[in-house]
Amino acid sequence: MADSSGSTGGPGSTGIAVALLSSAVFGLSGSFAKSLLETGWTSTSAVAVRMGGAALVLFIPALLVLHGRWHQVHENWKTILAFGFIGVAGCQFFYFNAVERLSVGVALLLEFLAPVLMVLWIWAATRRRPGLKTIGGALAAIAGLVLVLDIGGEVQLDPVGVLWGLAAAVCLAIYFFLTARQNDSLPPLVLATGGMIVGAATMVVLGAVGILPTGFSTGDVVLAGRVAPWWVPLAGLVLFSTVLAYVTGIVAARTLGSRVASFVSLTEVLFAVLWAWLFLSELPGTVQLIGGALIVLGVVLVRSDKTAGMPGEALPEPDPSA
Repeated sequence: MADSSGSTGGPGSTGIAVALLSSAVFGLSGSFAKSLLETGWTSTSAVAVRMGGAALVLFIPALLVLHGRWHQVHENWKTILAFGFIGVAGCQFFYFNAVERLSVGVALLLEFLAPVLMVLWIWAATRRRPGLKTIGGALAAIAGLVLVLDIGGEVQLDPVGVLWGLAAAVCLAIYFFLTARQNDSLPPLVLATGGMIVGAATMVVLGAVGILPTGFSTGDVVLAGRVAPWWVPLAGLVLFSTVLAYVTGIVAARTLGSRVASFVSLTEVLFAVLWAWLFLSELPGTVQLIGGALIVLGVVLVRSDKTAGMPGEALPEPDPSA
């Protein structure tokens, strides 16, 4: 088994397959969520049900993992709260609001600017100039962002949706910092389950007091050109895009090491665009696809630069927004 940096041993075909499965099911979340949002669901309700349902499914396994080790929760309760509030509730709420106004692919590309934001933050905090790969990757990602926004082009993007997507990127960057700094004594499954409980509770409380709008619909949805009951995308969000995605992501990270797993996770963007095309008939324009390729290239360069000082050498958790 590779160590946490992925520097020893070659990634096996099984680990790669599991990582690709994780990216594929994570990429489904945007399509499932948008089909619900278009029928009257709010982002608040969708995130609350998604996280609450996933927490129920994973609660018993988490209890089994914690058997006789409840002190781990007490020692890491601040991390669990921050992880659930920012990494789960905030990240997914902003992402779902973005896909409500933008195509799934564009919203996810905006969120994937998180590694670039992390580099800029580390640069400002340490005043240490990053390596050439990191600088080149940041410039490529920024150029890609300009093309994705396609300012003045045929595709008119909702500026509010763009802000939601960038807010999701900020939350995702904070999420990576939190998971990298967590106490190694806290099992990833417990952190994920605790974060889901906190995230669901946050959405419920904010909705109950009227700070965030709530609403849901039991009307039929349209997926892949076919009419389906409302519970089909909801079940997909909970079982596939959350439970299966988190479990396979953790397995992949432990099998491949964080650096290799993080590279494979970039395929989530490609899967998200593919699913949105198949299920929602959405496809970004040519200029946006070129911009997306530049963003992915930029993230690849940043993640491949071992001098970037990224916290990604710690075992990463899967992307919580998708």
